[in-house]
Amino acid sequence: MSTVLSQFPILMNILLFLILAAVVWISGSRLAYLSNVAAGRLGISTSLMGLLFLSTTTSLPEIATTVSAVIDARPRLALNNLYGGIALQTAVLAAADIFARGAISNYPRKANHALEATLLVSLLSLSIIVVVIGEPIVIWNVGLGSFFVLVFYCSAIFLLRKYDDNNDWIPVDLQEVKSNLQSQSQPDQVNNATTRRVVWMNIAYASVIFIAGVSLVQMSVVISEQSGIGMDIMGVVFLAGATSLPELSTTLAAVRLGAYTLAISNIFGSNLIMVGLVFPADFLFRQGAILSFADKTVQLAAALGILVTSAYLIGLLIRRKPRVGRMGLDSVFVLVVYIGSLGLYWILR
Repeated sequence: MSTVLSQFPILMNILLFLILAAVVWISGSRLAYLSNVAAGRLGISTSLMGLLFLSTTTSLPEIATTVSAVIDARPRLALNNLYGGIALQTAVLAAADIFARGAISNYPRKANHALEATLLVSLLSLSIIVVVIGEPIVIWNVGLGSFFVLVFYCSAIFLLRKYDDNNDWIPVDLQEVKSNLQSQSQPDQVNNATTRRVVWMNIAYASVIFIAGVSLVQMSVVISEQSGIGMDIMGVVFLAGATSLPELSTTLAAVRLGAYTLAISNIFGSNLIMVGLVFPADFLFRQGAILSFADKTVQLAAALGILVTSAYLIGLLIRRKPRVGRMGLDSVFVLVVYIGSLGLYWILR
């Protein structure tokens, strides 16, 4: 597909890119609504639905991109896409804060999201440690460091799943939020549908996101090559932006629905998956431990991921925080950091 697209003029490829982006946007918006409905039908908390199903679905383009990059022996592209997408997706949550009724980090009534953020910071810190000290032990071209990342990721998901029903941390005097599901177009078609049909509709829209998202990734690579953008910048900004479109559409839709816990878990869950993909990428990459190919751009991306995630962790713990316009101060900080990071990436190019 990339060979065919490279023969088209760059303007035509940009037009096709925008069409596919619209498809992903519409499908992601529908998926956020359907996931919220499915959570209620199946008796699953919205935070768990966002962490396990929605985040996995919206991460399918990242998974496909990572697999493609390592098979093509492009380890730096794979790593820049994975770690570069973390700050970008957190900035998506900050942008969605504009549509929330009050700072979005004020609404979670349990410690799940603070735990998600803490585990993500720990996982990113572990990644930086492995990159700095190198991979001293490599077995079958798989580094011991990436294996530790996998073990930590699996342990984090197990802990989050087990903690989901735990109510030992209950903040008081919180804002109430009502879901705005009934304002959506064609609500009766979903509300009157059977649970089985709702589940299949979730699967159908997830499939559309996967197909259109993978096509977006391939088009972004072609457009980047045609425009002469550097490989590192392409991976950490442009390619990460293309693969993050599903997260953007689903998060904005969830916030507009009033499903704030779904939106937050979607982003933090997607970011956890991004780091967790390091081991599969290392396993498929046959030319050595993949983290040994990480450069300063990857280290910067991981550090920025820690910074923006920590900002929301503070926001989740400090319930009453200053607002700037319609956004919480933590969201404003995240957006400023991400915009500033673009200049840092350009310096390191």
